[in-house]
Amino acid sequence: MCEIKNSILITKNKTIMLVTILVMAFSFLGNASGKTLNIKKTMGNTENLTTTKGYEDSGNLTSTDTITLGGGCFWCVEAVYEMLKGVIKVESGYSGGKVKNPSYREVCTGTTGHAEVAQITFDNSKTSMEEILKVFFTVHDPTSLNRQGADTGPQYRSVIFFRNEQQRKIAMSIIDDLNKGQVYDKPIVTQVAPFTVFYKAEDYHQDYYNQNKEAPYCRIVIQPKLEKFEKLFKDRLKN
Repeated sequence: MCEIKNSILITKNKTIMLVTILVMAFSFLGNASGKTLNIKKTMGNTENLTTTKGYEDSGNLTSTDTITLGGGCFWCVEAVYEMLKGVIKVESGYSGGKVKNPSYREVCTGTTGHAEVAQITFDNSKTSMEEILKVFFTVHDPTSLNRQGADTGPQYRSVIFFRNEQQRKIAMSIIDDLNKGQVYDKPIVTQVAPFTVFYKAEDYHQDYYNQNKEAPYCRIVIQPKLEKFEKLFKDRLKN
């Protein structure tokens, strides 16, 4: 919830609120932990990934690529991808809405149409679109509509904003494989939508976890996600 995050930015002593977040966060992690190996099995091994298949086949391979992903609070998504080998830059921001240059408070109302997103620029020689999305479907719940843990509202929806037809095909193929493999107990509700514009969030949102590791939200919500990511993708972490 935006109210929760705003409160955390102001005070660190909201005991009841933190207990609620803690219960919901660990509940999700517990439910999801048994499914990660299925995701790996369904989507295949990512060791030695160097290119995004299809870009190479079509002759359009470039040295870098960019994808914009929404998977709940952008602090969480940003923190995960900052650790992935091959990722050059991650920026938190807003995408998919109808209001120009929205502020955080405006997006928090859930009326602008924007999702909190992380815009990820990566090196195609060190990672791939498949691996980027494999991480995406591992570290958040893609079956939860407009919600991740205690963060609720359309701004927290699961969404992939593609920039070209190849990105769209890769995303749809992965979602189809995960659904067919019944990796989750419920169907995936992740939106796959064309990218239009990205608005970079306010400066205090950038690199939020690394700048605020002792904040309650970071310790209770983000840290468990990072620990899960580090365990499952230990060979793919930046040095």
